[in-house]
Amino acid sequence: MKLTNFSKFSFGIGALGKDLCYAIISYFLMIYFTDTVGLTPLFVGNLFLVARIWDAFNDPMMGFVVDNTKTKWGKFRPWILIGAVVNSIILIFLFHKPAGMTGTAMYAYFSVIYILWGMSYTIIDIPYWSMLPSLSSTKEERDSMSVIPRIFASLAWLLMGAFAIKLVSMLGKGDDAKGYFYLAIGIAVIFVLTSVITVVFVKDRSCYETTDKKSERTTIKDAIHVILGNDQLKVFIGVVLCYNLVVQLAGGIAIYYFKYVAGSNSLYPIFTTASQFAEIAALFIFPMISKDLSKKQVFAIASFSPAIGLAGLVISGFFAPQNVVIIAVCGVLYKMGSGLTLGATTVMLADVIDYGEVKLGSRNESIIASFQTLLVKTASAVSAWFIGVGLTIVGYVANAEQSASTIMGMRVLMGVIPTIITVLAFVIYAKGYKLDGAYLEEILKKVNTDKKKEK
Repeated sequence: MKLTNFSKFSFGIGALGKDLCYAIISYFLMIYFTDTVGLTPLFVGNLFLVARIWDAFNDPMMGFVVDNTKTKWGKFRPWILIGAVVNSIILIFLFHKPAGMTGTAMYAYFSVIYILWGMSYTIIDIPYWSMLPSLSSTKEERDSMSVIPRIFASLAWLLMGAFAIKLVSMLGKGDDAKGYFYLAIGIAVIFVLTSVITVVFVKDRSCYETTDKKSERTTIKDAIHVILGNDQLKVFIGVVLCYNLVVQLAGGIAIYYFKYVAGSNSLYPIFTTASQFAEIAALFIFPMISKDLSKKQVFAIASFSPAIGLAGLVISGFFAPQNVVIIAVCGVLYKMGSGLTLGATTVMLADVIDYGEVKLGSRNESIIASFQTLLVKTASAVSAWFIGVGLTIVGYVANAEQSASTIMGMRVLMGVIPTIITVLAFVIYAKGYKLDGAYLEEILKKVNTDKKKEK
């Protein structure tokens, strides 16, 4: 099926609202909990980790549910709409600090709401990314199509990084709790509106499939077979987990780093703005460089660029912690690699689904895509746990001058650990990924031939 430019835009814009919602969680929920609500860093880190243990069961089950959905709207769009509405409502409650609530009641309230937020985000994220493979059929179309939602997603992170702190201050008029609450309401409205655009104007292949074929239903046994039998899925899991650990760890600690290590909150928007512009630029050039370079070469650039940027930021912090030019350049290097990785892994997801169909004889987009959602949230939780536990160990005290050991701990979390992980991502990719060149073309040809026979 050939998509119009308007359909591509309508699909891509769905990522804008979805990622605005995720960006406020990734960038600010940790510091909102510790510095605004008053929860301890150790508790927050453990909460994030426990929530992801539940997601290890919840996310694949949602993929199973989506793959077995048969409606005249297809199997993806109904869940996108339901997930957007439910998740938006919960987001508002997550950034609502109940008046007079303290102690155990406050800890319990935010724990329950956060876990519900993670569950409801699964409802939209899995079907959204599951749609992508059914919207393209050739390598060229897939390479160009994959970057559109990623560009909108990067725009969301750019807006959040550049303007959220100012908006919280402006909307709250000095009261951060109110500022976050009003910002969450605005994001929720955008989230629902952009999701409606995707649902109304984008039709994928599942919309044209018959709904009475009982044999097409996926069983739990089939799902387990898909997971264990797809060797390229395992490589995808390793690469995506590493990538998300890098961006979640660096992104989560960044606001602490600039506030306490560099000594100025105002440097944070400079770093994130430069970073996100670089990510968007990298997504635009991804289809072009993919034509001239092999996937392995592209991924090498994607992996080593963040290592140079983050290491450079930490090293320069010893002699020029507030040098705006150095901070911006390091941000550009960090997220230029991130943008290329986003493009590469989005294509990987579609390729892995096609590979699984050829190798295992069944096409299970949502079960495979559920791992992307699970990995993003797992990386977020592990990173938050690292930050929470790390800050506790080195003696972090909210809204106070930090000790030398605390400052050093923040430097390690910001630069050293992410640098090691991004290099590990390249090693996993180089050693295990084989869906490239003639072999990939053969798989795509087989998939397209089978689709024509079905018609």
